[in-house]
Amino acid sequence: MTDTRCGYVSLIGEPNAGKSTLMNHLVGAKVSIVTHKVQTTRARIRGIAMEDNAQLVFVDTPGLFQTRRNLDKAMVAAAWSGANDGDIVVLMIEAHRGITPGVEMILDGLEGRIHKKQRVILAINKIDMVKSEKLLALTKEMNDKYPFEETFMVSAEKGFGIKELRAYFAKNVPEGPWLYPEDQIADVPLRLIAAETTREKLMLRLHQELPYFLTVETVGWEQKKDGSVRIDQVVYVIRERHKGIALGPKGQTMKAVSIASRTELKNLVGSEVHLFIQVKVRPKWENEAERFTEMGLDFSDTRK
Repeated sequence: MTDTRCGYVSLIGEPNAGKSTLMNHLVGAKVSIVTHKVQTTRARIRGIAMEDNAQLVFVDTPGLFQTRRNLDKAMVAAAWSGANDGDIVVLMIEAHRGITPGVEMILDGLEGRIHKKQRVILAINKIDMVKSEKLLALTKEMNDKYPFEETFMVSAEKGFGIKELRAYFAKNVPEGPWLYPEDQIADVPLRLIAAETTREKLMLRLHQELPYFLTVETVGWEQKKDGSVRIDQVVYVIRERHKGIALGPKGQTMKAVSIASRTELKNLVGSEVHLFIQVKVRPKWENEAERFTEMGLDFSDTRK
């Protein structure tokens, strides 16, 4: 086919700006985990959608923020790397928060990281939370700060503006052959999706700082003769007391997490799932290259 288009669309922004929610709407399926907590997305997740004759590969990146830990550094490096991959870069900001110091930092970063062939657009999210006068003023102020090619008003949660965004992407990604089968919706290993699904359920149930000090790995994936799948996972925490919190009284928290994760994974793989989760204390997992590889991150980025 010579009249096809295909390209990468990178979504960047501050933590919790709505990038994962937007990508799930653009793809039409849940391919990236979503919680109310900031810094939920850790790795670059690719979702795929078809629009007319165009195949759109969306790159959901970790939020951009001031780094402290090794994990933070690797996440931010992955976000900027994802931005560099995009034929189109979408900066998402929240309408009600406006131009925060974090947004200013991202605008400064765009100046030195975006090459001339990339299209950069602005997506103002959560527009239902502010009045139109404020939206117009914010649009003008942002475009005065950076020469965005287009500005779109969206509500990622409610799906408003999705049709217009997809039409723009389909028209402006480069001409070329499709990179994936027409029915594929994600370019992420199932083992990683399974781990991220369980981590999402943990983040939704656990409070305060603990969700940021744990990671989940899929250590076993076995297809049974009856068509079912056995999945073995390990939740790593950094302190012994964190293990008790993750398990919950008499193991009830982990039991609830396992049920919720298994239900979602069953729909994902299309067969019965037998999920087994262990919780282990690993005080220095954030300094282990293997843990970062399992998350789809590059440990060498923590040394920069």
